[in-house]
Amino acid sequence: MITIKTAQEIELMRKANVIVRDTLDLIRDKIKEGMTTKALDKIAYDYITKCGAVPSFLGYSGFPASICTSINEQVVHGIPSDKVVIKEGDIVSVDCGSIYKGFNGDAARTFMIGKVDDKVKKLVEVTEQSFFEGVKILKEGVRLGDLGHAIQSYAESFGYGVVRALVGHGIGRDMHEDPEVPNYGREGHGLRLRKNMTIAIEPMINMGTHEVYMLDDGWTIVTEDNLPSAHYENTVAITEDGVEILSL
Repeated sequence: MITIKTAQEIELMRKANVIVRDTLDLIRDKIKEGMTTKALDKIAYDYITKCGAVPSFLGYSGFPASICTSINEQVVHGIPSDKVVIKEGDIVSVDCGSIYKGFNGDAARTFMIGKVDDKVKKLVEVTEQSFFEGVKILKEGVRLGDLGHAIQSYAESFGYGVVRALVGHGIGRDMHEDPEVPNYGREGHGLRLRKNMTIAIEPMINMGTHEVYMLDDGWTIVTEDNLPSAHYENTVAITEDGVEILSL
């Protein structure tokens, strides 16, 4: 069921998403070669709880950490570990969520560590821009197929693969609500967006094939061809004539 949020509910989501944004900004400032992904997880947990919020990923369907940390060919849902050390040239996708007074925030960024190969840097930049290419067209009445097409056509113009096995989602009292929000689609098709709907738009873009598979840990999704992947996400609220990006 799709829920249309009240102004008061969107204000609480705004606060939840500011906490997520600031957590990711803090990680951007702290992340460096030689750190473990478990150390990043502690930074996130400490900051989110200090803000009076709850890390929404921690315990979600059994997930054991406050953030997801996915490195290089890992697309999403990487589990932080004290055995995983960040290296020069890595890209690290960090997905983060918080619950503030019953409402969720959700966003992701891909961080580049030190000197990153130019081709990989381009992938990260295009992934982020593909989000904004989608947002450009959004307002009340726009169809989800139009959003997905805008993201897909931009990313594929660079020869990249747009992940299909995983999609964005509605968000509110629950982290994952209806509708599903694909990063691919056909213009003129799909659900029409309504004012005060809140959705998480999250392009997951691969350097090569769009195909992915899950590792034996039951969480980590990786590219089929082991080429790098980047992830960029924000929670947005649909307005009459555009969107408000709640996590920027």
